[in-house]
Amino acid sequence: MKAGGKSRRKYALRSLRSQLLARTLLILALLLVLIGFLQYFLMKDFLYRSRAEAMDTQLNSIPADLLIKDSQEQSGVTAPQEQTNRRNNRPGPFLFWPDMSLASIDTDGTFQSLSNENGLKPPRLTTEQYHAMQQSKRMRHGYQLITDAQGKEQLVVFRPLGPPDRSSGLLQMGVSTTSMQEQLINQLRTFILLSLIALAIGLALMLPVLRRTLVPLSRMVEAVKRIDAGNLAERFDAEQGQYEVDRLAVSFNGMLERLEHSFAAERELQMQMRRFIADASHELRTPLTSIHGFLEVLLRGAASNPKQLQSALESMYGESKRMNKLVSDLLLLAKLDRTPELKLEDISLDALLLEMKPQLLMLAGTRKVVFDMTAGIRVLAEGDKIKQVVLNLFHNAVQHTDMEIGVIQVNLSAGKKLVDIQIRDNGPGMSKEQLERIFERFYRGDESRTRSSGGAGLGLAITQSIVEAHGGNITAESTPGTGSVFKVTLPLAGTV
Repeated sequence: MKAGGKSRRKYALRSLRSQLLARTLLILALLLVLIGFLQYFLMKDFLYRSRAEAMDTQLNSIPADLLIKDSQEQSGVTAPQEQTNRRNNRPGPFLFWPDMSLASIDTDGTFQSLSNENGLKPPRLTTEQYHAMQQSKRMRHGYQLITDAQGKEQLVVFRPLGPPDRSSGLLQMGVSTTSMQEQLINQLRTFILLSLIALAIGLALMLPVLRRTLVPLSRMVEAVKRIDAGNLAERFDAEQGQYEVDRLAVSFNGMLERLEHSFAAERELQMQMRRFIADASHELRTPLTSIHGFLEVLLRGAASNPKQLQSALESMYGESKRMNKLVSDLLLLAKLDRTPELKLEDISLDALLLEMKPQLLMLAGTRKVVFDMTAGIRVLAEGDKIKQVVLNLFHNAVQHTDMEIGVIQVNLSAGKKLVDIQIRDNGPGMSKEQLERIFERFYRGDESRTRSSGGAGLGLAITQSIVEAHGGNITAESTPGTGSVFKVTLPLAGTV
């Protein structure tokens, strides 16, 4: 049970649905975190700027006579003693906002707090910073975040004292950022809570959506389970509404079709191999049985009879020759089944047929032979193998034509890229069923012919293998009662 539970958990973690769900939620969570950070910083800048603009408005609303000296003190014509009395009689701190600070800075850098005891203590910059600020024309814009002596952060704005052309210093107003930070934290907490709720809702909605989306893939998995070597006719629906799944279905269908053809070809090859082995065994067993029988006869005393001895020896010699030819043909077929190693040469095909003409006429006997050949046809081939092809086809025509009225035609012609060798006879012809099996090994179209006259049925199979090894093709056409024609097609030299 524990092993089963672990395997189910492992399967759940490795399933496509769980991975898609986890990755989708992860991307959504990262986007929400990014949005949260952007919202925090943008809201922080917005709150600080809004508060700075409000403070700037408050500074502009403060009466000037409470903040600056009288005109004589500003012009510098008042006696020093009188200036001292006026400075001592200047109003003290008057600001009553508990979370704000106010301070004035004279042109000489003198810093004076204007906040009462209930207000914040104003933070202080260096004298050089104040001098630089008074000389800058952009001190009305923006704000600064300064930490006061108590370590509290304040948002501070500045404005000049007096008219712009006769500035007598700076006025500094600050406000604690604690309340604004608390507001930002509350907004951030609200955003996190809403994000978690959104993720939970997304999880609840994504599960059925993913389950429905992966239904076509699940169907394909079930169909694959039903497929085995004996059931390759299964096909997938290639129009399920999902482009990737449809492409996968088309690929699977193509693979299954190729597998089906391969298994069918393999089964056919196995059947042919069994038939080949059975036929070869039978063909070899027949001469061996004959030889064995003749040997038994000789051992029983026939060897002392010259006539019986001579007859038995001639019969055994004939059977051994036939068995030797059969073994040679089988070895040649086995060699051709592998990658054949041909000694290709540029040969003249018409010259090769003219060279074979005396041999063909001798094989034909009293039959009429007609040669119709185009001169100057050259092919890239092995001459001995092409001779074997012509001999096999001609010998086949001789066996199926009458000695007296038989006519065999040997035609040679060429097109732009191919050359045709045709051997036609006027024999009894073949049926459609015989044409379909004519190139099978050990197949005899005429079962009435004996093995001694008809051979083992390997001649046409060898011929086909030789032609195909040269990159050519061989076909047969026949009509019962009118004869047959075998056509060999080979590529011309220079076109391969």
